[in-house]
Amino acid sequence: MAFGPFLCFCICGRVLALVIWGVLIVGCKANFYSDFDITWGNDRAKIVNNGEILQLSLDNYSGSGFQSKNEYLFGNIHMKIKLVPGNSAGTVTAYYVSLSLSLSLSLSLSTCYLSSQGPTHDEIDFEFLGNLSGDPYIVHTNLFTQGKGNREQQFYLWFDPTQEFHTYSVLWNPIQVMFSVDGTPIRVFKNAESKGVPYPKNQAMRLYSSLWDADNWATRGGLVKTDWSQAPFMASFSNFEANACVVSSYSTTKSQCGEASNGWFNQGMDSTAEERLKWVQKNYMVYDYCKDTRRFPQGFPSECSLFLPKSL
Repeated sequence: MAFGPFLCFCICGRVLALVIWGVLIVGCKANFYSDFDITWGNDRAKIVNNGEILQLSLDNYSGSGFQSKNEYLFGNIHMKIKLVPGNSAGTVTAYYVSLSLSLSLSLSLSTCYLSSQGPTHDEIDFEFLGNLSGDPYIVHTNLFTQGKGNREQQFYLWFDPTQEFHTYSVLWNPIQVMFSVDGTPIRVFKNAESKGVPYPKNQAMRLYSSLWDADNWATRGGLVKTDWSQAPFMASFSNFEANACVVSSYSTTKSQCGEASNGWFNQGMDSTAEERLKWVQKNYMVYDYCKDTRRFPQGFPSECSLFLPKSL
């Protein structure tokens, strides 16, 4: 199938190989100066260590955020993140991919996401909900297709995400969207268009990240507020890597992206990934929209019966 026009790259700051017609060669070094633009927060967002680390901070005046220079249509995207330590209640760190017609801002969450914009936008979200010292972070995930979200799943992590960097990944291809933490899948949204479930496949998206104040809902439903005496709050990002199809505004070539790639474009779930997914969802899932009978008294969305790991 043709999804062009676009080219396949390994995107990590210094591109060592440009690959056309879907032949993807990985070999590059991340650099935030060349890969991202700081979009808000003024000097609360800083690139340090010669471009190897980007730091976002939040105080009682403003948060901060950045976005990728490139737009992607499918990719295997990784980012190492060290979350806000100590009493991070009320903060959100966001990491997401979204349609990029205009800038999307999130306000004390850490958020990282892929997103497009507009009433029919697509978006793939990681959000990290801060908590009191000693209490676990909650990883909040969501996925929008054609402007419709409300597909939240939440998880505890099996480690302290504030002590060192951990890798948070989104594999987005024509088969599935897979959220992973340190290589362990935590959530899968499969392409079920044949069964009437919309799937993000036509709108190019940018990668966004932000650190913002959301104490009206982020921690225990808003019961625990941000302690501004602990500010500034800081989250750090490193080792960005995107083995991805980068949309080119000047190309007229329709590429069969990924047909001869290194595997991510056609990657599904093998038995090992299925078992790891079941382990996470059995032991660490704390909310699933597909089990919320109060929210869906007339029946769950159609995809809920399609995406369960086998034997879960």
